[in-house]
Amino acid sequence: MKKTSFLFRYAPINAFLLLNLLLNPVKMFAQAQRQEIIRINTLENSLVLAADDKGQLKQLYFGKRMNDSLPTAAMAQAAVAFPAYGTNVSDAALRITHADGNLTTRLVYERNTVTKIDANVSKTTVYLKDSYYPLHVRLCYKTYSEQNIIEQWMELEHKEKTPVTLYNFASASFAFQSPAPHLNYFYGDWAKEFNAVETALTEGTKVLDSKLGVRTDQMTNPSFLLALNGKMDEDNGEVFAGALAWPGNWQFRFEMDYQKRLQVTTGMNPFASQYQLAPNTVFKTPAFLFTFSSEGSGEVSRRFHRWARKYGIKDGYASRDILLNNWEATYFDFDETKLSTIIKDASSMGFELFLLDDGWFGNNYPRNGDNAGLGDWEVNTKKLPHGIPYLIEQCRKYNLKFGLWVEPEMVNPKSELYEKHPEWVLTAPHRDIDLQRNQLILDLSNPVVQDYVYGVLEKVVADNKGISYLKWDCNRYLTNPGSTYLPKDQQSHIFIEYSRGLIKVLDRFRKKFPDVTMMVCSGGGGRMDYGTMPYFQEYWPSDNTDALDRIKIQWGANHFYPAIGLASHVSVTPNHMTGRTTPLKFRFDVAMSGKLGMDLQPGQMTPEEKEFSRKAIQTYKEVRNVVLHGDLYRLQSPYSHDRAAIAYVSEKQDSVLVFNYLQQKSIYGDNTVIKLKGLKKEARYKISEINKATFSRLDAYEGKTFTGEFLMTTGLQFTMYNEFESAALLLTLQ
Repeated sequence: MKKTSFLFRYAPINAFLLLNLLLNPVKMFAQAQRQEIIRINTLENSLVLAADDKGQLKQLYFGKRMNDSLPTAAMAQAAVAFPAYGTNVSDAALRITHADGNLTTRLVYERNTVTKIDANVSKTTVYLKDSYYPLHVRLCYKTYSEQNIIEQWMELEHKEKTPVTLYNFASASFAFQSPAPHLNYFYGDWAKEFNAVETALTEGTKVLDSKLGVRTDQMTNPSFLLALNGKMDEDNGEVFAGALAWPGNWQFRFEMDYQKRLQVTTGMNPFASQYQLAPNTVFKTPAFLFTFSSEGSGEVSRRFHRWARKYGIKDGYASRDILLNNWEATYFDFDETKLSTIIKDASSMGFELFLLDDGWFGNNYPRNGDNAGLGDWEVNTKKLPHGIPYLIEQCRKYNLKFGLWVEPEMVNPKSELYEKHPEWVLTAPHRDIDLQRNQLILDLSNPVVQDYVYGVLEKVVADNKGISYLKWDCNRYLTNPGSTYLPKDQQSHIFIEYSRGLIKVLDRFRKKFPDVTMMVCSGGGGRMDYGTMPYFQEYWPSDNTDALDRIKIQWGANHFYPAIGLASHVSVTPNHMTGRTTPLKFRFDVAMSGKLGMDLQPGQMTPEEKEFSRKAIQTYKEVRNVVLHGDLYRLQSPYSHDRAAIAYVSEKQDSVLVFNYLQQKSIYGDNTVIKLKGLKKEARYKISEINKATFSRLDAYEGKTFTGEFLMTTGLQFTMYNEFESAALLLTLQ
């Protein structure tokens, strides 16, 4: 694979500059000495900035760690590090209308500071100001050295006499020059999340974004990988990758000119979101997290996973409970007797937590379907005459934890809450109410509504001692936006202020109830982002639990989000969504590659299925630490092969789990060689199959030991034939 040349980092040096360098070396050296070089480093990455002689902040270099000095000539054609609208005609990271109507901004460098937060984390702040107006911008960079992740955001404030209007307000901007960049991202819809796509970037502008308002994504995830030297490879090549930490609208723009100069601009989506900023008020953008890998996309994923387990997801170093959800067994139709039976069955199978899903609340408007009751968070006394405490006690009796479903941001028109406070919903005046799943969205830009939503959660947990788990859902996106709380000239603030309000509620709840485990769900994977995840231990990537579909959904999700939070459940067959029938072993092998749970009810199983499930659950308890905390290696893609394969390698490289899935029948057999990665070369590993079915394809390897070198170079070769056949292997260091 071609390497991007050193000069591609900051654009080629032209002949004039080379001549100047040869004829005037002393002058050029003196100019270099006057420049203040700002180095933002991790163990493997360097981002180098400096101000030119006009005070403009330039990006001199971004890529693999480099401590050498840079040629002075690099400055002349280096790209502006954070372009503001004015003299530039490319994408503007910042576009403002000043109080006097001036449409342009010219940012000049003032100074920078570096603060060491701890042995691993440092913060660099670059201070910029407008050359005329009393407007100040701070570019903030937080480095996570060991994980090789950099976090960047922008803070803006001014002292103009009246508000300024922000039209573009990116978190970060980057410049590259590369002959064949390929963009990789993840698109989809409800039940079809995280489809991986790769496209070559050509001259023009490519935009990835979301305008869903109260959801981050579902159609497209706020993450991407940019392969700089052609098509992306798992183990080779230069890859720039990033994700936005924000639970609302977002936008990534990729603009390439005829000279193959590429500008990447990332941040909140400015669409319909112009923002009036009052004097002496700080406008802070969400953080953009990014890394540069010279070892392909696999290294990108492992860096993000390590960072997330330590900094990006709640309780990233803890374990996770195996839960049983009642939803697919009962939907809204349940009572105490049904639930008590499910709880007893769950205990007999080895589950650790029972989750009661939608339908437990509402009396005047009982929640017997999705058309009523949302907003009325009192226990339905007809279904549960003894309340939630009775179910908690049933769980205690059978040594289970108890969890509950909530959707606190939403309301049905058929509810007491809506009758009392119709002004609390987001909807445009003089327009018909636009329902999705028969519900509306509460206006979290309103502090009173924030208090109400927090109060709902506090009351549910405080009144029902023993709730240890909440599943927080969000089953619609925003249409016909309008707020009765925001002034008429600030209606375009809705998208930003809603997300800020949500974060305030989450932050407040977490401070009061730090030990309650929470799963984030949004009609599936609509809120998988690093702005939401610090408040949650788990995330639900899709309402589609079909094991075959989940292979690709989880393959896409794991490029940025670690298995420790990725909830993956064994469901009924034929699957309620797809109608597809798959073997129980196949469903378990797929679910065990994430955070295992189950919707399939023990009462629906044959004795043989129960026995297999008990053993699989016990096995997962023994090996889950490898999945939840290990390094992920994607071995064979479900997009390019009938057989997909992934592996998790423990931190000490002493335990390895390998999952193989055959997606469709192979007439002559699929005998692909699977070469492992991340092992100790000289060590020996013993192979054993887990979740064994009535037959095995692994007799040639079962119980035998092989060196890490053999497993990584020669690999494992065994034939798989049948549609939805799977094989899971455990390798242990000898």
